[in-house]
Amino acid sequence: MQATTHMKRRSDGRISIKSGNEVQLIMQLTILILTVLTVLAFLFFDYTGLDIQRAIQETAYNLKVMFLEPALSHFGWGEAIYQVGITLGLAFLSTILGAVLSFFLALSAATNLTNEWITKIVRIFLAFIRAVPTVLWVLIFAIAAGLGSEAAVLGMLFHSIAYLVKAFSEAFEEVDKGIIEALRATGAGWWHIVVHAILPSTFTYLMSWTFLRFEINFAVAVAMGAAAGAGGIGFELFMASSFYFDLREVGMITYMILVLAIILEVISTLLKNRYFPASIKN
Repeated sequence: MQATTHMKRRSDGRISIKSGNEVQLIMQLTILILTVLTVLAFLFFDYTGLDIQRAIQETAYNLKVMFLEPALSHFGWGEAIYQVGITLGLAFLSTILGAVLSFFLALSAATNLTNEWITKIVRIFLAFIRAVPTVLWVLIFAIAAGLGSEAAVLGMLFHSIAYLVKAFSEAFEEVDKGIIEALRATGAGWWHIVVHAILPSTFTYLMSWTFLRFEINFAVAVAMGAAAGAGGIGFELFMASSFYFDLREVGMITYMILVLAIILEVISTLLKNRYFPASIKN
């Protein structure tokens, strides 16, 4: 987009110049349209039978029971730890397999390592995969594999590959061109360049992106435990909220998931500080 310049002669004879940008104009119009649609949605919403005061009171009571009186009613701590382990296993398996496959696919998606037409084909195909939410991929694979952990892993794996290939290929493209040209000048082959130039220069970024995807897959695995019948702590959360209607158990499971997410974030930070300090400075 090109910037546009507007000139206007004022009453005193001077010319005022205002510069605008088509992108900014489009963004402003988009925000305005979304704001108007939001206001209209609230105006046309059907409020029949809705008691605002009672709804607020019941919501406050439910939140109080969930987060101030948490308890496990239908299974013990041993079973809870086991279910958390299943969820972590689903996330770990889909992440590790996805990272390995993504590394090789990313080599074909990087413009400085592969022919342009191959790169475009891979990127278009993976963009299509990323455009479809993970839960839809899980349901698609559930048709063939049936509801369960297999469909959940395949769905998360499919989306993880599309996500990591984009991240890995962009990291590969940031490698100094001088290093690649120097190796080529010495007669180094394509795989030699990957091993001795690409991998050492991007290893920290690959590990950081992989761990980030693991955190995402853990959250997705919780949801897939209910949506795809994959089991784990997500299935127990679904049962407690939709089958038993036990708010105290919902609160306890929520706390468990929150604590585990914080632990994963702490581990990620410690690993970056210990093994990848250079990536943090950059």
